[in-house]
Amino acid sequence: MSSIVSPTPATGIASSRPWTFHMLALFFGAYVLFLYGPMLCMYVLSFQGEQGALSFPMRGASLHWFHQLWEGRTADIAGAVARSIPLALVVMVITVVFSVAAGLGFRRRVRGSNVIFYAVIVSLTAPGYILGIGIGLMFSLLGWQTNWTTSALGSHLSWTLPFGVLISFAVFGRFDAALEEAARDLGASPAQTLHLVVLPLLAPGIIAIALFGFTLSYDEFARTLQTTGPTNTVPIEIWSMTQNVTSPTIYALGTVTTAISFFCIGAAILAVVVIQRRRRAPPVA
Repeated sequence: MSSIVSPTPATGIASSRPWTFHMLALFFGAYVLFLYGPMLCMYVLSFQGEQGALSFPMRGASLHWFHQLWEGRTADIAGAVARSIPLALVVMVITVVFSVAAGLGFRRRVRGSNVIFYAVIVSLTAPGYILGIGIGLMFSLLGWQTNWTTSALGSHLSWTLPFGVLISFAVFGRFDAALEEAARDLGASPAQTLHLVVLPLLAPGIIAIALFGFTLSYDEFARTLQTTGPTNTVPIEIWSMTQNVTSPTIYALGTVTTAISFFCIGAAILAVVVIQRRRRAPPVA
């Protein structure tokens, strides 16, 4: 009995993995490299020296191209950011309000609810560029001037609202209506029930809707190209820079915009973590 040696857990796990596991791991690694490799190259090349080019090898290391970007010598980056962020914030707020309202309303079956639902979702199937052209043509036929505050706002909402509504339905699908009944039994009014019970419990989902609304609007190109009017947003400014800018400034801009996106994602994740920790904390006596 003592001569029988059992395999270690690590050996047992390794020997039980078939060759397909290693093939899939290799494929996944290649996929991650293909997806994030160009981004990493862009980040590295944005920190080149004054003699830097658009490709390797690196020619020094500095923040020169970020200074060029900040001073606005190559494009109207400050103006594009000043338009993109307010637009994304407005889209975020409208998306959150209408998505939560839709989630509250669609918990009860009403006449025409299916038609309304499919009317909202159908915009996801329309190509963004075609939808942007349609909105631009509609404004032209009506004699209205396309602008980032009007036509671009509508085109972005046609993209963010369906996602917000779908997330809202998923969130409300897991919500226990008995909690609302308990609040009403304790004497809470409908407004108090919504403010003190429903919305706090749905806060992580609402944050997810807000994150989708902001990032989808901030990064949207196809629906913005024909609807922004004479001024550019950040994605269109980046696209225009690819036509005439031949310096690492465009890499610096890509690094900055990616940092902004990661900051928004990190802030949303941090807010969800804080909310979950508060829920698990013992009540204060």
